[in-house]
This record gives sequence, structure tokens and C-alpha cells, in this order.
Amino acid sequence: MAGGQNVQGEDVKKLDVLANDLFINMLSSTFKVCAMVSEENKDLIVVDSEHEGRYIVCFDPLDGSSNIDCLVSIGSIFCVFRRLGDGPVSTKDALQPGDQVVGAGYALYGSATMVVLSLGGGVNGFMLDPSIGEFVLTERNMRIKPRGKIYSINESYESTWDQAVKTYVHSKKYPEPGKQLYGARYIGSMVVDVHRTICYGGIFMYPATKDAPKGKLRLLYECIPMAFIMEQAGGQASTGRGRILEIVPTDIHQRSPVFMGSKDDVQDVIDLYAKLA
Repeated sequence: MAGGQNVQGEDVKKLDVLANDLFINMLSSTFKVCAMVSEENKDLIVVDSEHEGRYIVCFDPLDGSSNIDCLVSIGSIFCVFRRLGDGPVSTKDALQPGDQVVGAGYALYGSATMVVLSLGGGVNGFMLDPSIGEFVLTERNMRIKPRGKIYSINESYESTWDQAVKTYVHSKKYPEPGKQLYGARYIGSMVVDVHRTICYGGIFMYPATKDAPKGKLRLLYECIPMAFIMEQAGGQASTGRGRILEIVPTDIHQRSPVFMGSKDDVQDVIDLYAKLA
């Protein structure tokens, strides 16, 4: 399954390459898209003028692909921006904040195939029915609980976290009397961990570390799409110091720390950053 490394320096599986090519080829032929940003491509992908449309699509073609060989669920993440200017398409056209997203979603490939989608009027889930080859609306108006009892984070990096993150996680593992003990769940595939968070409530965290002070997850095709969906589902998404959807990107592969999930849980992290800053 090996396929070299991508522009991020990450190992690429053959399925990554196939998924990326499929996204690019299908989107290029819609006559709706003028440019694309992919995790697997260093530069902006510009659609030829004969097929050019008015939208820019940012996507991670196969999230969690390191889990492929052990049969853990994986997925795809995307968001769509409307091109604001005229003239030749450039990278600047893609550098829009999440507040400008016109639609976002993710696909989940696991025990079933599901697409979760938002066009700005709530979140709906569609399950693939193999018998008819169509996606059927199965989860209407998906909403996340105001507070959950699950936290999701890679705890092996604890020694490199900010003090606010250390304090928060400790409070969930060793709660004060009368406070809720939280369970820990972490798959290592953002699309899976965030989907579970929407379904059950709680918080997903991928904070900055000493080795990655700007965070690890990419803003345009991981953080922004998932933050858009999370907010549309009634949750919250933050860097700990600011709202994800208000960040204006300066690079198509810009990274960001992220805390997203139930509104009250994320607010607890924001309050700790303010207190311990």
C-alpha cells in the first residue's frame, strides 16, 4: 500500500493517490469548480478555462489513511468557497476565512458509508443504500449535546501541551467531587473522532505542542470544514484563543490547533486559556 510521501512529509498510501485523483477528475468535469486545494498537492489546482466554474473546493481526499491496513474507519473532508474576484484564478482566491464557506461535509467509510453535509442551514446525514446505489437521508438536523462526557485527544503528547490543555484533561480524568468523570476515546482519524463527538457529545482536541506550536491539522481542508459543520450542529470550534471560522489563512497548507465539540466543553478550554495566559 506504500506510495511515497506527500507535500506534508507524510507517508502516502496508494489509496490516498487514487482518492486524490478521483476528487480532482470528478470536480474538474463539473463545470462548477475553478480551483481546488488538496492535502496531497503542494500548489493550487487550477481547472482549465473550458471547464471553469465559480467555486473553490478544499479537500482532504482520505483522512486517517494510516489506519487503512488495520481496517479502522477512514473518511474524506471538504468545504466549498465561492470565488470572489474575476480574472485569472490564483492562490489568493482560496485564502478565505471559514465564515465564507458556502457548504462543507465529510464522508465516513466504515461499517456503512455515510455523508454528512451542511449548506449553512443545519447538518444532515445521508447513508449509502447499496441495494439502490443512492444516498438516503437518515439523520435529519443533526445536533450535538451542549455538554458531553467524552474527550478525544492523543495523550502521548501530554508533556508538550500548553498548561491549559494539561489542566483541562486532568480535570476530566480526576474530577472534583460532584463533577462528571469523562471517558477517553481516540481513533487517530479526525473524521471518525469528530463524527463520534457530534453523535455523543464531548470534545475533540488536537492542540499545539512544543514541536508544532502552530498545531498540526490543516486549516483549509480539515479544521474549517469540520468547524463549520460543528457550529451548524450547535457546537463550538476554537483554537483556544479564537474562533476557527474567523481565521484568515495566509497559506493553503496553514495549520492550526483545534478544540471542537459540545459548546460548554469547548468553552471550558477557552476559559482556561484566558485564565492561564
